[in-house]
Amino acid sequence: MSKLFLPQGYKPLLGLQQTEQGIKSIKDFFQQSLASQLRLRRVTAPLFVKSGLGINDDLNGIERPVRFAIGDMNDTQAEIVHSLAKWKRMTLADYQIPCGYGIYTDMNAIRPDEELDNLHSLYVDQWDWEAVMAPEERTLDFLKHKVDGIYNVLLQTEYMVYEKYPAITPILPDKITYIHAQDLLDLYPNLTPKERENAVTRKYGAVFVIGIGGALSDGKPHDGRAPDYDDWSTPTGSGRCGLNGDILLWNPILESAFEISSMGIRVDAESLKRQLAISGQQHRADLYFHRRLLAGDLPQSIGGGIGQSRLCMFLLRKGHIGEIQSSIWPDEMRAACMEHGMQLI
Repeated sequence: MSKLFLPQGYKPLLGLQQTEQGIKSIKDFFQQSLASQLRLRRVTAPLFVKSGLGINDDLNGIERPVRFAIGDMNDTQAEIVHSLAKWKRMTLADYQIPCGYGIYTDMNAIRPDEELDNLHSLYVDQWDWEAVMAPEERTLDFLKHKVDGIYNVLLQTEYMVYEKYPAITPILPDKITYIHAQDLLDLYPNLTPKERENAVTRKYGAVFVIGIGGALSDGKPHDGRAPDYDDWSTPTGSGRCGLNGDILLWNPILESAFEISSMGIRVDAESLKRQLAISGQQHRADLYFHRRLLAGDLPQSIGGGIGQSRLCMFLLRKGHIGEIQSSIWPDEMRAACMEHGMQLI
């Protein structure tokens, strides 16, 4: 409850039935537009994977996956996915997706260590996407090109919502602003990383923060990233490292930066070995996914996740993600939200 934000004067613009209709319209429109923009085909994804293969996403490296024993397989351990960053890359190889094309899927996850608030839920739903790229495309310009494509789809979807519900007027700027996490630290040396995000996103409306995971000049990363999917340690010029980042939108209801997507160019063999060494996790090189990558069995790729409930929450101007998705919330949070006009599903 300590992190619950109650927006002053909050009043939902849509009732329950209109909200459900809006959710469907946004999801249908966005995923079709995204697939066209990035040349992606839809595939079916797993809800769980076998433990011990290194396939599950480690996120910041500290979150615990939900595990269970499979009775008909001698109690072999399986775990609910956190995301599909590694599974997608193996699927690109197994499906022999050509360079310049990719896949997307509906990813559903359970993250029991999330700190519950307006944005964070035990249940996570996102579009996970991954595309094959050429080795020479491992550049910051290529990453920005893909971010521009995703942001263009966001603008199109926002306008679709406005046409359907005229009370929800567009607020996104025409262009997204790029800034490296080190430049953010230089601009706001006395602020925390979250406060820096708030300051820059309030100013520009939509920002892509580059370089998430690598240590900055103060010796700390802007935010955590596991060492074995995004490339956050490759130099990109001007003393800056990182071929990944987060798309942040300014949310006027929550009065804060609002992360809608985490994405990046994925590690190659060189950056994987370097990042495993930096994080002291060289032992992971013996896991199934890592062996395939180091053996050259997986294509170079770029990919990310885009939050489905978060996108709907932002575009429908909701104050709590529980107004979009059905999950479990503390009783006191549910009561406080109801009293404040935020009816949690």
